[in-house]
Amino acid sequence: MSKIKNASMLAAGLIVMMSSSVFAADGAATYTAKGCGSCHGADAKTPIMPLYPKIAGQSKEYIAQQMKDIKSGARNNGQTAAMKGIMAGVSEEEIAVLAEYISGLK
Repeated sequence: MSKIKNASMLAAGLIVMMSSSVFAADGAATYTAKGCGSCHGADAKTPIMPLYPKIAGQSKEYIAQQMKDIKSGARNNGQTAAMKGIMAGVSEEEIAVLAEYISGLK
């Protein structure tokens, strides 16, 4: 019984480790595919307009929550109008991938 438990724990650990590297690899592609760089800049810290946020290096929890709030309408101000349309086409998994990627940018 303990061998099965240990094997399950090992498998879960490997999945978590692999997921982190997959998130990083997919993050750049997702950032590009979703057009994030069009407003926030290719490096996520040189937005095209001064009012657009520099998002590179923010915590992944903060980034994910902001995207979720914009998508749901919980965050709804003048700066979110363009993002709301974009976020409609971003899945929960993509939000996680983007948040992981953007948080790692410096």
